[in-house]
This record gives sequence, structure tokens and C-alpha cells, in this order.
Amino acid sequence: MKICLFDIDGTLVNTAGAGKDAMIDSFQSTAGIDVQTTGVRVSGKTDRGIATELFGDAGKQLTEDVWEKFLSSYMAGLARNLPLRQGRVLPGIVELLDQLAEREDIALGLLTGNVAQGAYLKLTHYDLMHHFAFGGYGDLHPDRNDVAQAAKDACESHLGQAVAGDQIWVIGDTANDVRCARHIGAKALAVATGVFDRDVLAQSEPDLLMDDLADAAEFLDALAQ
Repeated sequence: MKICLFDIDGTLVNTAGAGKDAMIDSFQSTAGIDVQTTGVRVSGKTDRGIATELFGDAGKQLTEDVWEKFLSSYMAGLARNLPLRQGRVLPGIVELLDQLAEREDIALGLLTGNVAQGAYLKLTHYDLMHHFAFGGYGDLHPDRNDVAQAAKDACESHLGQAVAGDQIWVIGDTANDVRCARHIGAKALAVATGVFDRDVLAQSEPDLLMDDLADAAEFLDALAQ
């Protein structure tokens, strides 16, 4: 059995800023601060971690009550934004997921910085959610390594058996995806479909590096090994 854990933004889909804009709007309304831009980079991070940075940079504490208010506003904004943006499923993703879903020796899950509800909203909008029965999400953990462990735990619970790290492939578009794969002993496929180009991703030393998944033959061959 092989397990494929997919990142969402920049790997499966590009939402044309629907999530980031909803997050900034929610931060503004929750924190009572008028900002048009922020220096906080969102790629490769968890929603919990991004919120912690946003509020911390503004000199405010992200208490549980504040987090819940922020999250409620964020999810409402995301739901509004998704149908208004010219987002898209990234090249080759539909074909690859369909092919993997037909195989009994492959389990598909998510390893994403999105909170679970955000992941559901995005992947339901792009008609991809039905492929994923389990995952690790960014609700609780600022560090993506902890999300990777949560995804591995969720996989084991779903399958009803222990899973070794070398059975797992983490597929993502940032160096943090590669880093968290190493944390659970997994292999990493880095795809240059997000904000980082191939040369930058190569520095994280993934097991496999591809421009995109339009032709996934190389990845499918690696899965078979």
C-alpha cells in the first residue's frame, strides 16, 4: 500500500487569491486594523500559523475566542470569494487523481495548511473533495511538521493499520512540504506550480521535482518502486 498526501493551494488548485483575500479581510475585521497588504507570507504555512503571525505582528494575542471569531469570518469570506474568482484546477490533477483513485494499492489523503473547513470548501468548489477520505489540517498546529504527523495518524486510523514512512509520498509546491515529509520519514514530490520556481524547490532536495503534473508518468513510475 502506498499513500499519497496532497497539499491543496499551488498543488491541486489555484484559487486566484480567494483564500488569502478572505483571510486578510477577516484579520482586519477581527483585529480592528485597516491593512491592505501584509508582510506575512502564506505559502507553505498553516492557517493557524498565519493567523498567529498576523495578530502577533499587530501586537495582539490570538486567544481561542479571537481565533474562533477570525475563523468564522474567514470561512464566510472564502465561501463568498470562491465562485467570484477565476481559479482553476492545476494541470494534470484531475487525470492523476482519477487514475490513482482506481488503484486498490493507493490511499489518497490531504496534508494541507488549510483548516479542515477551508479544505472542504475549496476542493468541493473544484469537484475534487470526493477523492480524499482523510487528512491533516491547519486548525490546531502552527508548524506544518505537526500537520504531517496528524495526516499520518489519520491515514493509519482510516486504513486500520500502521503505516511506515517510506510508504508515503507528500506532494506539494513548497520547501515546507518537503520538510514536513522528512519529519514523518516520507518521500517528497515538489511541483513548481505555486509561487516557487524549480530552482528554489530544488534546494529543498525533494525525491522528485517536476514542473507540473500534466504528465505524471515519472511520479507514477516512482510510486511503483
